[in-house]
Amino acid sequence: MRTNRLLWAAAGVVVVLLLAGVGIVVALRGGTDEPDPVAAPSSAPALVPPTSASPAPPPGADLEGPLDLLILGVDTRTTIPDWQPHADAIMLLHVDADLRKGYLYSLPRDLRVDVPAFAKNGYGGGRHKLTEAMSDGAKVKGTDKANVAQGYELLARTISKYTGIKEFDAGAVLTFAGLSKLTDALGGVTLKIDQKVVSQHRRPDGSLRTLRSGGGGYVGPQATYLPGPRKLVGWQAIDYARQRYTAGGDYTRQRHQRQLVKALLTKAEDAGLATDQAKLQAVLDALGDTLVFSGQRTPIEYAYALRDLTPSSLTLVGLPGDGVYSGGGYIGEQLTATGRGFLRAVAAGDPAPYLAKHPELVNR
Repeated sequence: MRTNRLLWAAAGVVVVLLLAGVGIVVALRGGTDEPDPVAAPSSAPALVPPTSASPAPPPGADLEGPLDLLILGVDTRTTIPDWQPHADAIMLLHVDADLRKGYLYSLPRDLRVDVPAFAKNGYGGGRHKLTEAMSDGAKVKGTDKANVAQGYELLARTISKYTGIKEFDAGAVLTFAGLSKLTDALGGVTLKIDQKVVSQHRRPDGSLRTLRSGGGGYVGPQATYLPGPRKLVGWQAIDYARQRYTAGGDYTRQRHQRQLVKALLTKAEDAGLATDQAKLQAVLDALGDTLVFSGQRTPIEYAYALRDLTPSSLTLVGLPGDGVYSGGGYIGEQLTATGRGFLRAVAAGDPAPYLAKHPELVNR
């Protein structure tokens, strides 16, 4: 019952934003710590559902599974005037029909896919890296402006076409700065670091490293994350999950991103937000206007529907892939037959039997 109360009381807040009700978009590779300047396309949901003199089913009680939620990481560089956002952390959450078990998996940012044409800005479509679907969709016709919600729409269509998932029930954008604030509002997060990771972006004190004169990387001392259970503050957690120049490359980074999402969900559950309204409000204040929500139903409704989804019932799945080359040059990634098979199982709404046959896909 404790989990039920938590998810209902925190509807639209940490648990929902992180995973269950909305999905999370984490800017895990952004070149700046500044908040995303793009305004949210819709206003934030109310904290508490309205009361009624007569009993009524809680909002979301009619939602049925399975559900598919889109989790994106957007690279927004506010220091570059005409920079278009790129999706650099791409995670998806599939929730079973009984709404009690979930599967969190990633798609490579450099996955070669067919991006459909997009009438809103005249984009003609083509075969490109998946990350580029966000930037191509975000371009506002006739201007140098970016519209993140518009980019999300094209990216969601692209992923639907690739995976066979007809549509996504919800998605959201939480900026890089927003996720760091959220982590700190929860008092930090404990991650079991699985390999040594050296930061390309941060010094040990959290300050940004200096860009090498003439480009080509950074100089100065580097923050280092050693194996074992580690308590990380906001900037450390995001910095750790951003790093791809390590053993395993981007596939390791994808795993670390999934682990961070699960760890944050666990921390939100352990924080007892259901009985501590002051702490809940502090988390909301930390988010501010960094949240962008997309969905046909409100976060409150998704939260109630997913009240039995807990961190222990969440399976992290890693999809293997290989590099794609043309003319001797690297042009992107492709999933292996085993990885594509998992996507077909998800689209059919039955991933558990597939994972039973391919246990190597499950991250521990």
